[in-house]
Amino acid sequence: MRFAPLSNPGHLKAGFPPQRTFRLRTPHLGSWAVPSFPQTALALVVLFLARPCHAQDIEPRRWSHLPLDTNFLGVAYAYSSGDITLDPVLRISDARFDLQTIGVKYIRSFELLGKSARIDITQSYQTGTWNGLLNGLPAGVERNGLADTLLRFAVNLYGAPPLAGKEFADYRAKADCETIVGMGMVVQLPTGQYYDDKLINLGSNRFAFRPQLGVVHNRGPWSGELTTAATFFTANEDFFNGKRLQQDPVLSADANLIYTFSPGLWLAASLGYGDGGITIVNGVANHDRQNNLGFGLSLGIPITRAMGVKLGYTGTRTHARTGSDVDTFACAISLMW
Repeated sequence: MRFAPLSNPGHLKAGFPPQRTFRLRTPHLGSWAVPSFPQTALALVVLFLARPCHAQDIEPRRWSHLPLDTNFLGVAYAYSSGDITLDPVLRISDARFDLQTIGVKYIRSFELLGKSARIDITQSYQTGTWNGLLNGLPAGVERNGLADTLLRFAVNLYGAPPLAGKEFADYRAKADCETIVGMGMVVQLPTGQYYDDKLINLGSNRFAFRPQLGVVHNRGPWSGELTTAATFFTANEDFFNGKRLQQDPVLSADANLIYTFSPGLWLAASLGYGDGGITIVNGVANHDRQNNLGFGLSLGIPITRAMGVKLGYTGTRTHARTGSDVDTFACAISLMW
């Protein structure tokens, strides 16, 4: 699951016109007053509160060697919570969020031009609450609905030959030391719940493209993985109340160290870093460069030869003056056929 951070809008200086208020109404929390900030300041509030839905993307074993023509279906539950630090000029304090996610993921492996490849489809349903103090008074909002759909295509360019059945089993049994190089593309589709007149949304109302390059080295029971990526965003032409949102690319890298005790039973430690992503609202750039450190632990447990469970924790900490610190606990069950 992915959600992240921001900084002080430089043009917000003492002496701008007195602030008026308007009221927001939610079906669960009634109405509450929000300062009528200048256009970019209000956009910053939206971005800060919504971004926890895009935390550091750390996923071990994303370049695993899979047998050809195999299907995988997984169901996962994740609970995320975090604190959001905003610039004091926005007059929002003690902001935090709680988010529950139920996701379904399907993977299909196949051969492409003599290489092993895979395609992933992920769809999630989310329930979240965002709370804080606005001018010293409690305020909050709640959302329930579909998140954006994620598609991923990946191909192993070096190593991990396309094999199936007994050939695959024999190769894996003999591959005591190997290196795999792969590339992938993740596409985020704007299918999630989105209201152009709401401050917080589960969907992004824009496309995102994330090309990836990964390297894996296996030696005995140990595996080391390194993935680098760059995320590019299309413009949101229906950002809050008719504004136009653009965002610079986000560069990221993550590394995983994995120890396999026996087939299906493994433990992974992960570390990741993301930087960039300055946003531009109606042509005005914000001071909101992302600078996030992510870390995590994952445990895979086999149930049968075709079924397994995964438990995981992921944390994200911002190294910017403003941003969000997020903790996510997840469990998943997967079936192979």
